[in-house]
Amino acid sequence: MTSNLLRFDRPATEWTAAIPLGNGRLGAMHFGGPARDEYQLNEDTLWSGGPYMPTNPKALDALPEVRRLIFDGEYRAADDLIAETMMAIPLKQMSFQPAGNLWLDFGEAGTEGYERTLDMGDAVSVVTCSGAGTTYRRESFISPVDQCLAIRVSSEGPAPVSLRLSLTSDQPGTARAKDDGSILFEGTNTGAEGIDGQLRFAMRAEVASGSISVDGTTLVVTDPVAVVILLDIATSFVRYDDVSADPLTRLDDRRTAREGRDWAAMRADHVAAHRELFDRFEIDFGDSAQSNLPVPQRVADYASKHDPALAAQYVQFGRYLMICSSRPGTQPATLQGIWNKETDPPWGSKYTTNINLEMNYWLPDLVGLPESVDPVIALVEDLAETGATMAKAHYGASGWVLHHNTDIWRATGPVDGPRWGQWPIGGAWLCAQLWDHACFAGYPDALVSRLYPLMKGCAEFMLDFLVEDPVSGELVTSPSNSPENEHAHDTTICAGPAMDNQVLRDLFDGVADAAVRLGQDAAFAARVRAARTRLPGDRIGSAGQLMEWREDWDMQAPERHHRHVSHLYGLYPSRQINVDGTPDLAAAARRSLEIRGDDATGWGIGWRINLWARLRDGKHAHDVLTLLLSPERTYDNLFDAHPPFQIDGNFGGAAGIIEMLVQSRPGHLVLLPALPAQWPEGRVRGLGARGGLTIDMDWSQGRVTKCRIAGPEGARLVVEERNDRRELVLSPQGVELEMV
Repeated sequence: MTSNLLRFDRPATEWTAAIPLGNGRLGAMHFGGPARDEYQLNEDTLWSGGPYMPTNPKALDALPEVRRLIFDGEYRAADDLIAETMMAIPLKQMSFQPAGNLWLDFGEAGTEGYERTLDMGDAVSVVTCSGAGTTYRRESFISPVDQCLAIRVSSEGPAPVSLRLSLTSDQPGTARAKDDGSILFEGTNTGAEGIDGQLRFAMRAEVASGSISVDGTTLVVTDPVAVVILLDIATSFVRYDDVSADPLTRLDDRRTAREGRDWAAMRADHVAAHRELFDRFEIDFGDSAQSNLPVPQRVADYASKHDPALAAQYVQFGRYLMICSSRPGTQPATLQGIWNKETDPPWGSKYTTNINLEMNYWLPDLVGLPESVDPVIALVEDLAETGATMAKAHYGASGWVLHHNTDIWRATGPVDGPRWGQWPIGGAWLCAQLWDHACFAGYPDALVSRLYPLMKGCAEFMLDFLVEDPVSGELVTSPSNSPENEHAHDTTICAGPAMDNQVLRDLFDGVADAAVRLGQDAAFAARVRAARTRLPGDRIGSAGQLMEWREDWDMQAPERHHRHVSHLYGLYPSRQINVDGTPDLAAAARRSLEIRGDDATGWGIGWRINLWARLRDGKHAHDVLTLLLSPERTYDNLFDAHPPFQIDGNFGGAAGIIEMLVQSRPGHLVLLPALPAQWPEGRVRGLGARGGLTIDMDWSQGRVTKCRIAGPEGARLVVEERNDRRELVLSPQGVELEMV
């Protein structure tokens, strides 16, 4: 099988070369310097600001006039009026914040034989180097069991371990080194956009062995063999409207729970807990001469040298990042996962819901990590509360609404400006995606019951928000936009763009399906079905393209190569458009992709990989993957480059590789639908498919040789691979197929 070890032959000098560690709650970027090492630190609830509700009291009164302007074709005037009356107050949201930095200063240290590695299977970072006859080793991990960053610094040879330990932060606060071998930083977050900072937080680093003395705010530590350091962070955050917890009590409680546990026990329990998730899935495309080279060199060479293992490792790296940044009980992965060094990060390092948050969670159900989605469900449960206030205040509507961003305080208003923020479909997309998550799981009763009230509330808003077009009689969203893409009239503002209609079809289908499964709300299900029939359908434009707007503006848009491909939602992640059932629309989607072009931001490339895979064009999908696995779009540590770093490209690109191997809808599997020539041999184990299915598959010379499918007993299934089509009924033991 492809190795899960990533190698680096030099220390990180940039943040995007450091090794990410995390347990969903805590994150660290490990630089691995031989003389001075740095761990940049995050905690998932440390954000700027505090509880707030960003409604605009002018919005509701302005809504009728905004709609009139849009229907009269005065789009720029509508944009201006929205900017004056309907944007959230404040105009921007709060941002994910860095907690601080842990520093280990070694003085002079050897650099001979330097190597950094990340074992993705163990979730352990290791640094080794030598000098003057002594070999130094640093092992680091963030334990989901003991809830701390754990570091062991050891030496073999005549020189002992000797280091100075310090803890710093860009947040307001004070560090104190104590005689008990600990450093405590106590601080507060900062305010932003007129919202006062209301969080308290604390970081504690403690040395578990060695001779320790205090020098100001620094600990001086020596030991003949090894030093163990543990670090934890806590905030006062309880939920979006409660910041009353005591950070020190939280730190003390977790320290008490760790008492008496040595390094060996902590490491073993950490690895076991990580492997319980990581080992559910395997992927192998074969090795090559590139496989053992340092990661940055492999990325630089990917376009010109055969390295199938890098694509397989990219999937496993995506899984590793998901395990590290999203677990039940934590916050969801932000634009940067659980890792951010900036107090003013790009786009607030928050949750952008017109593609980015959704893309973060395309991967888990495919690769054996369904519980990673739980933080998103919890997020939506909060948004259904805060979004109800926004729906009433801005639109006079029932239910709940989310626009294109949210933060830890669950703000749901339109932010940044009309051309970005006036898009009230964020909640609908999240609900549609969560219903697909239920589809992967096989619609278990508990999950359906949990999701249904969220989906129903979102649908209630949409039924109130939709307005009849005075000319066509269709029900359209207004005001809205096709995310961030300006059309022919100097704005993005419009009514009923293609993406909105596609998302609402999925939402309404899901609500009606859930109501039937639960045996309730038959009248409401009938209402959403009736509304669905009145939504504008997908249309083909004059250039043969799938139209992004109801008007044929695509070829007049200022940015034909725009990073967003929102109108292709129906092709992916939705299944409304496909090469078998809607060939004309699939051809139009292909034409839109050709017009848009392959190169884009990192996440834009990730989306395009999935789209070309859905069109069953493996060559083109791999061509686009090659753009992603390049120094322009992948940093030295395999982080995705928007640029700057955004984690969605990692998750979207990994999901695209899986989409090239298996595509599914309930009752139907297509094997190797878009396999590129570069991966003629391979195998996967534990691949997830819709309907509660798990697939193990081998292929050779580009054809499936063996396939084992496990799932609900009695499930009927059609399996296709090229011209081989089989109808199956699953037994309790699953089904094994010999395909070639």
